[in-house]
Parts: sequence; C-alpha cells; structure tokens
Amino acid sequence: MTGEDIRLIASALAGILLAVLMIVKGRLHPFIGLLCGAFTVGLLAGLPLADIAKAVQKGVGDIVGGTGLVVALGLSLGAMLHLSGAAAALAQSALRLTGAKAAPWATLGIAILIGLPLFFETGLVLLLPIVVAAAEAMNTPDGEARDAAKLRLIMPALAGLGVVHALVPPHPGPLLAVEALGANLGRTMLYGILIAIPTAIIAGPVLARIVTPGVRLAPPVLGDHRLDIAVPGRGAALFIVLLPVLLIATGELGQLATGLKGAAWLVAASNPVIALLVTNLLALPLLFGRRLREATIQDAVWHETMGAAGAILLAIGAGGALKQVLVSAGLSDLLARLVTMYAISPLLLGWLVAVGIRLAAGSATVATITAVGIMPGVVAGSGVSPELVVLAIGAGSVFFSHVNDPGFWLVKSYVGTSTADTFKTWSMLETVISVVGLALVMVLSHIV
Repeated sequence: MTGEDIRLIASALAGILLAVLMIVKGRLHPFIGLLCGAFTVGLLAGLPLADIAKAVQKGVGDIVGGTGLVVALGLSLGAMLHLSGAAAALAQSALRLTGAKAAPWATLGIAILIGLPLFFETGLVLLLPIVVAAAEAMNTPDGEARDAAKLRLIMPALAGLGVVHALVPPHPGPLLAVEALGANLGRTMLYGILIAIPTAIIAGPVLARIVTPGVRLAPPVLGDHRLDIAVPGRGAALFIVLLPVLLIATGELGQLATGLKGAAWLVAASNPVIALLVTNLLALPLLFGRRLREATIQDAVWHETMGAAGAILLAIGAGGALKQVLVSAGLSDLLARLVTMYAISPLLLGWLVAVGIRLAAGSATVATITAVGIMPGVVAGSGVSPELVVLAIGAGSVFFSHVNDPGFWLVKSYVGTSTADTFKTWSMLETVISVVGLALVMVLSHIV
C-alpha cells in the first residue's frame, strides 16, 4: 500500500468517525452528520471542494431518484395495512389457530409474511403491539417466568422482520444493492428467502430460549393506533401483503418466456415501482372500501407515510452522498486492488464494510448503500456472484444494533426491556442474523 492509499483509508475513517460523533454525541439527525462526514472525507482525501459538492449532489440524486419511489410506495402500503387493521387481523387470526407451544413459530411465520412488503420500522409498529397483546393473554405464571414466556413470543417476530429487511428485496437496502451491483432480482429473492428462513429460526425461537431467562419487562411505552373503521377481510389483507412479491416473481418468470404474447407486461411487473404502485391502487378499495375517498382516511394514510418517508429519504440520501464521495476519492478502486493482492473473499469484504458502516452510522440501509457503492469494482474483478455479494452486504448491515440505531429505541419502547436487556436480546438477535446470514451465504457460494 502506498502513502496515498493510507491517506485515503484514514480520510474515510475520519469522515465516518465525525459523522458518528455528530449523530451520537451531538444528537444531530443522520442527514446532517452524514453530509458533514462526506465533505470531511473529500477534503482530507485532497478532492477540490467543487468536486466534493458535485459528488454529494450526485450521490443524493442517485439514491433518492433510484430508491425514493420504492421507499414512498412501500411506506404508503404499510400505512394502509396498519391503519386499516388488516395486518393486525392477519396476525391475530394466525395466533388464534396455534396453541401456546406453537405460538413462537406462528409469530415467526407471520413476521416474515407481513415483513415482505413493509419496511422494518413499519412492520415493527404494526406487528409488535399485536404480539405483545397475545403474549399478555398467554396463561403463564407471574414474574420472571411470565416475562421470559412473553419474550419467547416477541423475539421470533423481531427475527422474522429483521431477516427480510436485510436479505429479501423489495426492501430498499437489498433492492438498491441489486441495482448497483447488476444482480438478478429474481435470483437474489430466491437466495435471500433460502437464507432468511433458517437464519430467522436460529435468531428467533432458538436464541430466545437462551437469552430470555433473567430478563424483566416493564409496561411498553408505545401503543398501537388505528382508524375507527371496519377491519377488512383476512383474504383481502393476505392478497395485498403477498401481491408485490407475486408480481415481482411473475415478472422474473416472464423474462424466461419473452417469445410469448404479452410477455413484455410480465417483465414490466418485476419492476418494484410498478409492483408497489399497482398494490397501492388495489389496497385502497380492498382495505378501506367506500370510505377510501373520505378526507380523514386519506389524511391519516398520507400523514403517516410522509412523516416516516421524510426521515428515511433524508438519511439514505445523505448515505448516498457519503458513498459517492468515497467512490470519487478512489476507495472502490483501492478495495478492488486489495482483494486481488491479498486474496480476500469479496463476500467477507462486503460484509465487513457493511458491518463497519452499520456500527458507525446505525442505519442498516445507509450501511448497505455505502458498501455497495464501493464494491462494483471488486465484484467485476473477482467474478463472484453479485447476488451473493448483495446478501453478504445485507447480512453485515444489521450487525449489532446499538444506541445510534433508531430501531434499538423503537424495540426497547415497544417491548419494555431495559437498555441493558435490549442489548442482551435485540442487539444479540441482530448480530446472530448477521453472522448466521454470512455463514449461509458462504455455504451457498460453494453450491451455486
């Protein structure tokens, strides 16, 4: 490594450290912290200020322009499922069909199913209150045993949401990685589901039996809020939850039958923007019926959507800015050379980069954006499967959630754990998802 290489790595570390300090110590929004970190990286790496500004603008534009529509449409669909009570009805029905012994497995399956079209935070907000209520209703003794029994129901739900968020498109992180690395969307979804299911089992029901003894729960700080409307039928709710995934999968199959009449329409269905827009349009009448035109309904849906979208778009946009400055400074090329020189596994490298950004910035989506931005050269030079690199980065992006992750405090508030016990349960769960996910990606790399 040359002196310039060392300077570049030091500049990257300094910029990321500054962003962390501004977010964690300064209590600033990640949007400001990450932008300041991006400019710091560029200046220390010796880039002209005008070039840094152009890189920041390009990074924000690429991310918001490419992923922003998916974010907004996914959040609006989540708001509809939440406010209509559709997702709650599905979860409650499934839990009623299972006994106490099977309940953890039921909540795991429900979380994976409901989490497919939703963002992690949205799935958490609409699912956890249902699971907590179901746990309260369980016939268990008071005290520590009751708290442990409740957590053995709650942790599988968290695991199910966590794995699809990290590993399965059309979640924004994996989807953006698919686009940036030129991976095949259908193959990535298939590999992601194959890895997500065993990972969720280990991080959910299995881990819960190990870490829950001794954990005490306080009353949850946050509750659920829905509109006062008739709950839609369970069939309609299930249809809306599964429709985006079915449309994307059908579109991918359509690519194999391009000679058939109408195949172009099938291929178009694999575009996540089209799939989510169609689902949104069908969700309005199916979930709200004749009341969909009421101002109260529309205001509630779009108020919940825009409140979440603003924070998410700003954060991932700034993450895109940091990524682009790192690329413009030459970090992507440097990593590609290091992989060639030292025979580092591209899968392990992608995972490690995502882990570093995750620990520093807190956001799994920002970690994915930054990691994939500097990995294309590595993927092209090594010939590794881009689909597996997407999944390795996704696994790394959820490593050890801690105090700079908004999800950490959201879980703490809904579950009722202390800060120490949130580390013991939620942070450990995310770490298991990350490590087991990487291990399964490595295994899959020797099979496919």
